[in-house]
Amino acid sequence: MHKHYDTLVVGPISLDQNIDYQDFERREVGGAIVQSGFAAAHSGNVTAIFTKLNPKDADPDAVFAGTGADIFWKPSAETCSIRNKYFTADKERRDCRSMGKCDPFTFEELPEVETSIYHFAGLVYGDFDGELFRKAHATGAKVAVDVQCMLRHVEDDKSMQFHDWADKLTYLPEIDFLKTDAAEAAILTGLDDRAAAARQLHAWGAKEVMVTHNTEVLIYDGTQIYTCPIVARNLSGRTGRGDTCFAGYITERLRADVPTALQYAAALVSLKMETPGPFKGTREDVMAYIKEMY
Repeated sequence: MHKHYDTLVVGPISLDQNIDYQDFERREVGGAIVQSGFAAAHSGNVTAIFTKLNPKDADPDAVFAGTGADIFWKPSAETCSIRNKYFTADKERRDCRSMGKCDPFTFEELPEVETSIYHFAGLVYGDFDGELFRKAHATGAKVAVDVQCMLRHVEDDKSMQFHDWADKLTYLPEIDFLKTDAAEAAILTGLDDRAAAARQLHAWGAKEVMVTHNTEVLIYDGTQIYTCPIVARNLSGRTGRGDTCFAGYITERLRADVPTALQYAAALVSLKMETPGPFKGTREDVMAYIKEMY
């Protein structure tokens, strides 16, 4: 019998240099796929990971050790590498520079597995193209996209700048779960109001839209706006906030309604933010956190 996955998380791992506002530097193997993969797997989902990297830079099996996820990978000439310099203690403001860019992903190189969700967790423009989403959607699985990787461009000077997604009207209808933060939502729609932006993105074709903010997470499913606060007691693990939240939400939606999945995701990310690194707790830890904090 075939193994069926709840989610296949797709994207580059990144060699991250994170420098805080006091110039303390922490080097780690990160990226949206690491945060997302840990969050999905540790929430009890049957998880597969597909990444690309230069194998001299990192061992994918070691990166995801302890998750129980099945790891698939292909070589890339370069491994993605990003330098994040944070200017404030809350890490809300940062300067990002590209130190290396992964080869693009194509649908044909993805592992031939059965999955309920294709979760595209990219880092920069060029990791994916819209045809990848279209082909994944054509399998009948749900398609989840964090839109950052369609907006964040590596410029000639290696700085990273955000630009609108030129093909958004073509490919948003291929997306079941779309994740954006407040700033990205404004770039896509021209609307600063998060709820209004979510409604516009849904009108353009995305089925369920998540807009993250440092105070709350918002979901619009075409009928109602739902929100849930983020209640972290400290922010030491802020990096990977959105990835964790999105991975928790989309997998929870396989078995729960929107408000239940949203509360799980908000609690998951609140708990994760209290410790640096990806989420290494359990589903039971999140349920206990919901009881205590919500």
